[in-house]
Amino acid sequence: MESLLAARHNILRLLVVLLFLWAVELPPQPIVAVPPPQTVHTSHPIVGVHTRLTDEVEPWKVLRTLEMVREMGSSWIVEFFPWAYSEDYPGEYHFEHADMVVEHARAQGITVIARIGLVPYWARPHPDGQDTTFNYIDESGYEAMGNYVYEFVRHFKGRVHAIIIWNEPNLTFEWGFRPVDPAAYTALLRTVYPRAKQADPNMIVLAGALAPTLEPEGSPTAMDDLIYLQKMYDAGAAPYFDALSAHAYGYKAPTEEPPAPDRLNFRRVELERQVMVRNGDEAKPVYITEAGWNDSPRWHASVSPAQRIEYTIAAYQWAEEQWPWCKMLAMWAFRYPNWMHNWQDNFAFVGVDFQPRPIYLQVQQYATR
Repeated sequence: MESLLAARHNILRLLVVLLFLWAVELPPQPIVAVPPPQTVHTSHPIVGVHTRLTDEVEPWKVLRTLEMVREMGSSWIVEFFPWAYSEDYPGEYHFEHADMVVEHARAQGITVIARIGLVPYWARPHPDGQDTTFNYIDESGYEAMGNYVYEFVRHFKGRVHAIIIWNEPNLTFEWGFRPVDPAAYTALLRTVYPRAKQADPNMIVLAGALAPTLEPEGSPTAMDDLIYLQKMYDAGAAPYFDALSAHAYGYKAPTEEPPAPDRLNFRRVELERQVMVRNGDEAKPVYITEAGWNDSPRWHASVSPAQRIEYTIAAYQWAEEQWPWCKMLAMWAFRYPNWMHNWQDNFAFVGVDFQPRPIYLQVQQYATR
């Protein structure tokens, strides 16, 4: 038995050595050059998509994703650029991956809207030595986020169209697993907005990005987006954003279903628009930075694949024809770097393997005809 175990150990050692030598001999990964400038050919310039290139590490996949976005006829992408990925230590900025995404998008003729969030460890409070989540920020970190936004905007001046400050702050999960606080989010805007404008007066700063929800005040999980938006105005948010970022998911409802305060549907964003108008902000546009329907057979709020196609195309048409205040409509989500292995996979337009789904082909036919 001992000799058998020794033989196995020797084989394992040999395998480790061989794997090490194989890894050492691996050729370097080829650099994917940015191609010559392309143009998005589209009949509907409002069409956009939310990409998920944040965690896509292979340059050729970034390029192929953005080529397919262009070929679909989408002039816009919304992409997430986490603060925690780019500033490991205070004042040390690393924009290499972000540069790659932005330059490939620009080469495809695509306009980039950058969503900024995720707080690095050093910028978060740690009460009693306990860690807080990446979505946790309080007034002790506002100045640090302002500094980061200044550097991001300065670095991408002329290359990024707009930035979104935070994502869905009316959800407890997105606000660090603590009660949501519209006044605190407004205070964050008050700190960050001037820094963005210092770096580039032409940068469009988007606020809101509120999750559509019917949760009442005092809920442990979220706050109704209409209530939250009004409380932002009550806290003095109006001077500190240039346009509203809105999320407009359809769930099971068809595109044209009328909005109502007690309903979640695509046209609920019209009620957010009414809040803006009541507060004297009718001159500001709205960018819909997440929207869409899901066609999973295993999710209670999904629709059929045929309905998803019908509702999605109707949504682009509705936004273009009925909402003069809407600058862009981005559907969630174009492609994930990896399978989620749950119902969320059925939001994607393109598979992980780059196989276009019927929704992609039908939107392409609509946008490019």
